[in-house]
Amino acid sequence: MTGLRAGLRALGLRAGQTVLVHASLRRLGPVPGGAAAVVAALRETLGPDGTLVAPAFTTNNSDTSPGFREATAGMAAAEVAEFRRSMPAFDPATTPPWRMGRIAEEIWALPGTLRSGHAQTSYSAIGPLAAKLTDAHAPECHHGERSPLARLYDVGAHVLLLGVGFEVCTAFHLAEYRRRPDPPTRVYRCVIDVGGGPRWQEYRDVALHDGDFAALGAAFIATGSTRMGLIGRGSSHFFPLTTAVDFAITWMRRHRAPE
Repeated sequence: MTGLRAGLRALGLRAGQTVLVHASLRRLGPVPGGAAAVVAALRETLGPDGTLVAPAFTTNNSDTSPGFREATAGMAAAEVAEFRRSMPAFDPATTPPWRMGRIAEEIWALPGTLRSGHAQTSYSAIGPLAAKLTDAHAPECHHGERSPLARLYDVGAHVLLLGVGFEVCTAFHLAEYRRRPDPPTRVYRCVIDVGGGPRWQEYRDVALHDGDFAALGAAFIATGSTRMGLIGRGSSHFFPLTTAVDFAITWMRRHRAPE
């Protein structure tokens, strides 16, 4: 635990900060105490005035997701239809994050953690700003102005990539909403229950694309805006979320082809 805390402080984590963490326990190597020890080190470093945030996404709650395609591979059309009809509705209290990693799952399961209500891209948060960050996550807004990501920008949060690369840097998605006044959109579908049982919700939101996030991240690193180091065996980065989003807006305007 002492080594974890020392490594986090060396990266720049301090008491009272608000930090969005993306993490891979496997890439950190053997950690006594596993995910619980990592989360405990994060919370102790941030202290009682700090707020820890993690993605709690359930992107499998969709009929176009990789999870849906994997689950229905080889099924006949009637079986696929029945599988779709039987998909459970998202429940922020009981639906676990999907493929977010052990550390994100540990944060979601902590007593006192709050979770935003989006049925596909919710966030978990624990600490004094948790309610401010997770309240009013609009059901038709993944990572835009009515999401916790915009609130993280407002409060001057930091991002910690703990053993993972920029290809999973969710903060860059906010730039997709802000890089132009009319970003391209697409239709999304998920299962919700707002009373009366599960039903499918269809909505239109920005067409998210993370295929160039690794290249974007490399360009961002080159600006010198990140602090880098090893936590365990995992290469890690720590940086202000606002700086990353503002850089990504400019980068996307230059490097993404007009839609």
